Amino acid sequence: MSDTTVIPAPRALETVDRLRANIERTIRGKTIAVDRTIICLLAGGHLLIEDLPGLGKTTLAYCLARSIDCSFSRIQFTSDMLPSDIIGVSIYDEKSKDFQFKRGPIFANIVLADEINRTTPKTQSSLLEVMGRGKLSVDGQTYTVPPPFMVIATQNPVDYEGTFPLPESQMDRFLMRMEMGYPDFEYELDILKGGHLHYDHLEATPVVSRKDIIELQQYTRQVYIEDTIAEYMVRLVTATRQEPAFRSGVSPRGTLSLKVAAQAAALSQGRAFVLPTDVQDVLQPVFAHRLALRKSMSDPLEERRSIEGLLTQLSERVAEPV
Repeated sequence: MSDTTVIPAPRALETVDRLRANIERTIRGKTIAVDRTIICLLAGGHLLIEDLPGLGKTTLAYCLARSIDCSFSRIQFTSDMLPSDIIGVSIYDEKSKDFQFKRGPIFANIVLADEINRTTPKTQSSLLEVMGRGKLSVDGQTYTVPPPFMVIATQNPVDYEGTFPLPESQMDRFLMRMEMGYPDFEYELDILKGGHLHYDHLEATPVVSRKDIIELQQYTRQVYIEDTIAEYMVRLVTATRQEPAFRSGVSPRGTLSLKVAAQAAALSQGRAFVLPTDVQDVLQPVFAHRLALRKSMSDPLEERRSIEGLLTQLSERVAEPV
């Protein structure tokens, strides 16, 4: 796609609205969570959903996967899981007298990594290459996962029994992190009346094709960013590096993540250009999980709240473009 390509923003908005409406048939009252999931998909990134058990993390991932006409696999992470259970394994074939690679569940368009922090760091690290490059190296061979490729990982709070904190390198592979929160009264009443305990009982049909998703991801990279908006992003990043409460600031990878997330946010609203509000809307989910306090707290949830509060203060101090 050339730089002179005209982005069909109205058509993109119609596609996004159709996808959003289909997901919200099941995930009601969680507009922000649904929007952020779609933004992450358009940006071609990976999403980490962290919250208490039973709040709909897996259901949201399932609804997105079933709303687009792409291959889907679900991996239930456990403490005894091995990297080969995710990537695949080479098996000796008696007929061909050679080893044949049997692909694992990671070879899908949408991969639901359920309760990712219930497995060991060694198994978690097996996702680093494929999440970063879209490729896997096994026994000297390189395999490419089919586009579009997105890992939607769910995790319980790290202070829960049987959980392993994700290493910083793994956290940095996720474009965004978010939480679900409890449903409002009326929506929880609807859940109660519906009586669906498991997401397998939900009816979800594809409303967007694989080709549509690939085109939208290409359009996202073409969304225009004016120079003053780019400078605004860099000033925000610099502010995190100058904040003494943070152990270290956001890396250049985080800067690029903010850029593409803002582009996706703009396209999801039917615009072919980025506004300061697009940057502000994605700042927390893109930056918060990339930062750590210099003096860590015993309560991980409280530490996250402190980081988010500091980010809010930083964004208020950095002047936005006029």
